[in-house]
Amino acid sequence: MKLVIVESPTKAKTIGRFLGRGFTVESSYGHVRDLPKSKIGIDTDGNFEPHYIIPIKAKATVKKLKTLAKKSDTIILATDEDREGEAIAWHLISALGLEDKASDKIERIVFHEITEKAIKTALKNPRELDLNLVNAQQARRVLDRLVGYKLSPFLWKKIMRGLSAGRVQSAALRLIVEREKEISDFKPEEYWTIEVNLQKADCKNEIDACRPFLATLSQIREKEIEKPGLKDKNETEKIINDLGTSDFKILSVEKKAVERSARPPFTTSTLQQDAWSRLGFSAKKTMMIAQQLYEGVEIGDAGQTGLITYMRTDSVNLSEESISNANSYLENTFGKKYSIAGGRRFKTKSKGAQEAHEAIRPADVFKFPGSLSKFLSRDQARLYDLIWKRFLSTQMPNAIFEQTLIKVKTTGEGKYVLRSSGSILKFDGFLKIYPIRAEEILLPDLAAETKLSALDIKYTDHETQGPPRYTEASLVKTLEKFGIGRPSTYAPIMSTIQDRGYVIKNEKKQLAPTEIGEKVNGIIVENFPQIVDIDFTAKMESELDDVAEGKKEWAPVIKEFYEPFIKLLEEKYETVEKQNMTEPTDEICGLCGKLMVIKHGRFGRFMACSGFPDCKNTKALPPVSLNIKCPRCHEGNVVTRRTRRSRVFFGCSRYPECDFATWQEPTGNACSQCASPLVKIKDGIKCSSKSCDYKGMEIDKITAMQKEG
Repeated sequence: MKLVIVESPTKAKTIGRFLGRGFTVESSYGHVRDLPKSKIGIDTDGNFEPHYIIPIKAKATVKKLKTLAKKSDTIILATDEDREGEAIAWHLISALGLEDKASDKIERIVFHEITEKAIKTALKNPRELDLNLVNAQQARRVLDRLVGYKLSPFLWKKIMRGLSAGRVQSAALRLIVEREKEISDFKPEEYWTIEVNLQKADCKNEIDACRPFLATLSQIREKEIEKPGLKDKNETEKIINDLGTSDFKILSVEKKAVERSARPPFTTSTLQQDAWSRLGFSAKKTMMIAQQLYEGVEIGDAGQTGLITYMRTDSVNLSEESISNANSYLENTFGKKYSIAGGRRFKTKSKGAQEAHEAIRPADVFKFPGSLSKFLSRDQARLYDLIWKRFLSTQMPNAIFEQTLIKVKTTGEGKYVLRSSGSILKFDGFLKIYPIRAEEILLPDLAAETKLSALDIKYTDHETQGPPRYTEASLVKTLEKFGIGRPSTYAPIMSTIQDRGYVIKNEKKQLAPTEIGEKVNGIIVENFPQIVDIDFTAKMESELDDVAEGKKEWAPVIKEFYEPFIKLLEEKYETVEKQNMTEPTDEICGLCGKLMVIKHGRFGRFMACSGFPDCKNTKALPPVSLNIKCPRCHEGNVVTRRTRRSRVFFGCSRYPECDFATWQEPTGNACSQCASPLVKIKDGIKCSSKSCDYKGMEIDKITAMQKEG
């Protein structure tokens, strides 16, 4: 009998389909050993040896696996192929008491996808447990435990109880806080651009030549206008007058073919970025659904089937078999012109990436999304469709555009040059299956020296835009760029900084720091700059990679960090003053008559009696009113509220008598088509009713346009 152990019951069910009699497939339900929660669990006076325990929730599973292991001739550890999976396999050996079992009785197998072929190939090619990967995971766990358990009590004493600190999460928080400061410090500058709507002079119904086109002023007396545009309104108006009396001619026409290539196949980071931008999925949601697709979904008569390769990877490597299968699919479906002879391969640029791993791709490209949609949930189907199309697009030819650049010159004193660029898609290539923004702008077919007529001349007033807040996608991209975190940590980082209340998502799904998040970041940056230093955090990740590759021992890496850190922490306990987190109010406590104060708690700010602990009266802060009558009951006012995770929403002040609530901010006006409340969106307003598709502009935007004429 052979016992196969994996981490999840879904994975066990999928693998069990491929193995015949003589195999038992069981799940460990994740880690079976961990550090204790009640204490630090690390010998900081020795060699940083961790003290592992079997958590209560894992004891029944361990007991069952022990019984099965005693009856088995061979134990096959089939946990995931990354550091976490290797560590789970290592912990299983200890928890099940298998250390003394003959080495040929314990096998470690790995695979990139849960298919019959992959599993049977892995069973024929078992390997030894990779202790370098185990040590790298152990080093990360110890390092993060030391920072969390040593620095968090410092935050309790100097700010307030309930706070916690994390090594990589604190670096991510710093990026968000510093971006917020950049936004608040940004001073917009006014500038102007000039556009002229031109057409061939004396047109005689020549369709291609007489097409009007917009050209933007780019040069004044042979000098390029510096970006972003003209800074002087008086100068802009003078140029408008000059152009109004000028003649226009084509200075030059340049045409060239421009190719656009497909992006590489998905890594964990790029999957999270595209799933956010195309599907609106958070990093956590993306990884949860990807895990389901990897471990297996019930597909009709085929049973439990794994649909994608392993989803925690920073490699863009593709197997030769997958490239060959993609080529066959493309030729049979779209014809040879949509395939690449020999296929296309990608080289991973990410530092520390495991080239032996694969990119995220469909386990079987012939399982196209349409054939699976009835077996998948809506979100599973959408994510699988994205992964399938991205992979297939990597094996398709480049898209080809014909790009045209027209330069227009003027006569007269100004000697202005205007530019107009356009492009036409000549061959869609990979865009056929994986469309990206590629707007076509068709310009007229004109030759140099052709005379033009100005149909319209206008200038537009702009303001320079400050840096945008991070989204989960752009933050993951930045973390990867700086070498902070690894594929398995991106989603937990996003979740942790939000769960702790340090960061909230606004209505545009952008990440903004809370007041408490700024306080925590401020005290760490000021007193423990190394903890949140971007380069230092990246250096630690690099050293963990060295441990994984067997280039460094893990304990000295921890020691080099810990000794100066703990010494500094002891000093800061003495020198850093406690911050006063209360705010006075004029409100009187209804129980004891003392003044109420505003305090901070796990779920945000609240009012409490200043006589605490003698008086424990607390109450919620009054919500901020928008001075808009509730569109449902017409009695209460619309107020700003927050969820437990600090996400802003809008509701009626008469709640629970009136349960009106919406994520979008109401405008106070009703839809002209269905009378439902209008709400604000990024580019204007829309109707809040799902059955009404009305969209429009906000009143202030309409007013501004009217002022401009």
